[in-house]
Amino acid sequence: MTNPPSFSEAPALPFDRDDVPVQAVPRGGRLPSYIVDHRKRLRERFMGGGADALPDYEMLELILFRAIPRQDVKPLARRLLDRFGNFNNVLSANPARLKETHGVGDAVILELKIVEAAAHRLSRSRVMQRQILSSWDALLRYCHTSMAHRETEQFRVLYLDTKNTLIADEEQARGTVNHVPVYPREVVRRALELNASALIVVHNHPSGDPTPSEADIAMTDQIRGAADALGITLHDHLIIGKDCELSFRGAGYL
Repeated sequence: MTNPPSFSEAPALPFDRDDVPVQAVPRGGRLPSYIVDHRKRLRERFMGGGADALPDYEMLELILFRAIPRQDVKPLARRLLDRFGNFNNVLSANPARLKETHGVGDAVILELKIVEAAAHRLSRSRVMQRQILSSWDALLRYCHTSMAHRETEQFRVLYLDTKNTLIADEEQARGTVNHVPVYPREVVRRALELNASALIVVHNHPSGDPTPSEADIAMTDQIRGAADALGITLHDHLIIGKDCELSFRGAGYL
């Protein structure tokens, strides 16, 4: 097979040693009142005002409370934000990179990834089995939630039925920071298997800039040609950046 063209651009785990520093309260010991009171206040503020009532580092603290119950987690929350930039980047960071941060072990990674997976599932539930063209804003939010903060490129295909209802959302390929292999024949073959009549392709630019490259444009033309030959409509190609997206149809490429 020739090289494919590409787009550019659980149950609680035992705490790792890094999760419990020397200053941690021993098992059976009593937490200092300032930690107990701080955790209580954060929980009350969250329950009273929701996420908007808390800055990013305090939202992270709430997650870290479960993973590290016997120490002050504010320093770790700050370290994670300093390293990854913002709350979303921390949640979506690669586990290997997370573990490079002092204080992060398997228990912390598990809690972060549970929250990330929950966010993706909630966002996805708002677009599955719905008419996509009339739920466009929800689709864009879902794409940003699942792809905007990835460190490598991902190529996804959204398959639609004759009523433009989303019947499948599938990852077709993963790549590097500026390359993902794409097989137009596989995209169309899968559409036939699903009895889909239309599709939307989506990929992200980890650089944050959704401007399409020449390779992006050429690949879109190849997918459209393969789809047209079988009577399948390519509605759009979305490129997801950090804070915005580009629609090929909206920009005049389709």
